[in-house]
Amino acid sequence: MILYDPRIPVSLTEFGIQIPIRDSRAVNTLAHLRRDPRLKAGQSRWHRDRIVESLDREDLERAHSRAYVQRLHSNHLEKEIVRTYELIDPFGNYHRYTPDRAKRPLTDLFQRILGKAAGTAQAARLALDRGFCFYFAGGMHHAHRHFGSGFCLINDIVIAARKLQAEKRVSKIWIIDVDAHKGDGTAALTAGDDTIRTLSIHMARGWPLDGPSLLADGTPNPSYTPSDIDIPIESGEESHYIGRLREGLFQLEALDAADLALVVCGADPYEKDELPSTAGLRLTLEQMLERDQLVYSFLEERKIPAAYLMAGGYGEETWRVYTQFLQWVLAASSNSD
Repeated sequence: MILYDPRIPVSLTEFGIQIPIRDSRAVNTLAHLRRDPRLKAGQSRWHRDRIVESLDREDLERAHSRAYVQRLHSNHLEKEIVRTYELIDPFGNYHRYTPDRAKRPLTDLFQRILGKAAGTAQAARLALDRGFCFYFAGGMHHAHRHFGSGFCLINDIVIAARKLQAEKRVSKIWIIDVDAHKGDGTAALTAGDDTIRTLSIHMARGWPLDGPSLLADGTPNPSYTPSDIDIPIESGEESHYIGRLREGLFQLEALDAADLALVVCGADPYEKDELPSTAGLRLTLEQMLERDQLVYSFLEERKIPAAYLMAGGYGEETWRVYTQFLQWVLAASSNSD
């Protein structure tokens, strides 16, 4: 099952933001799946094309502080967006931001983000009903309790997890994060919460693990909060990636069972990703497929429903990562029908 609402663009260019998040991530992936003769006739079975879920303040406050949620609903919103998306550099200059080309005000972005975050909760429901759902958005794993970070204004992953827990749909949840960057916000938001277990396999060096250990106010930097299982990969260790991920999954299983897995399935470890901060991890297309097949098979064998989120993936080539995996999954599903 795929959840993709084509009414909601992936790109941020209409807001003047030049971060290389391309619509091709979703558009090209869906187009290639439609052309696959094994899948074309059954699209109505595997594609849901509308996000119908919604989020309210109570949902946001299950992950974020009331003060932060209030700022997002006030005239401080634009300032929070500018900081989260790093649109102004330390010298006061625009950074990957050309407001004169914007077609919509920055503040309109918040409603789009809320819609995408609601889609994560919907994808989780579909996974519980169908066993598997891949959502063409979501995975904003850098947002913290009191602030957004790393292009992530709110943490849809933790919001969705706690929403379903509050509704008694699930009790125990795994968050398996295979994005290039450490899932620092998710780790910080769930620290001490044994009902949500986190695994993050990521670049050993670079953002967000290149900041000071203490924030300006003297408090510990939450980006260094450990996940339940952290698997740092040094540059040049790509050949060990799959083996270490497999070992980490077994360690995760030893901690707790799970009613649901949320997989932060970033394409940015791919060697052709265009975001400079992903350069510390360079997996081939073949390794990316092996990664995704490993996680899928591990969860499938244990009959754990899984919702996959697109997360990071930058430039014109990342659609290939999602397409190859989904062709494999959907073809296998159609053969078993």
